[in-house]
Amino acid sequence: MIGRTYDIELTRDCPAVQVPWGSPVTLDAGSQAQITQHLGGSYTVMVRGNLYRIQDRDADALGLEPEEAEQVDAPQGPATAESVEQSAWELLATCYDPEIPIDIVNLGLVYGCTVSPLAEAGHFRIEVNMTLTAPGCGMGTLIADEARAKLLSINGVDEAEVQLVWDPPWSREMISEAARLEMGMI
Repeated sequence: MIGRTYDIELTRDCPAVQVPWGSPVTLDAGSQAQITQHLGGSYTVMVRGNLYRIQDRDADALGLEPEEAEQVDAPQGPATAESVEQSAWELLATCYDPEIPIDIVNLGLVYGCTVSPLAEAGHFRIEVNMTLTAPGCGMGTLIADEARAKLLSINGVDEAEVQLVWDPPWSREMISEAARLEMGMI
């Protein structure tokens, strides 16, 4: 995570997603940007007063080197439902809301993670129910898609589904104690 903001100039045209609407855009080379966050494989930048999310693979447009994707340690031996679920929770904790520097697990956005065996031994399906801090957030599909892609990277996982649900409605009380401390809410 970037502990402080700093200004840069985009070195090339760069694909981005406008926050909070989730609209894809292209930021022009030469645009002045302020990096406000680097978490979970993406950067949040402010350009002309608007926030955008840029994937780590485009870090060169920010004058930076792409970082290696966050990995979880592969369990020893064949995958089990328990080891897959543990890996799933670890990877879900690498997904971030682009406006809040807290992962979706500690924000209390993930309501459940169910691992089911598939017909072929050692192969699994993961189902996750998650919500957003606000029902109108356009970033929801993007965050859910990111979570799904990370879940599919787990050894033995052949299927993953991330559903956005609204019941129960999210509230600040769902934030973990550690995240509330980090955000100065305690």
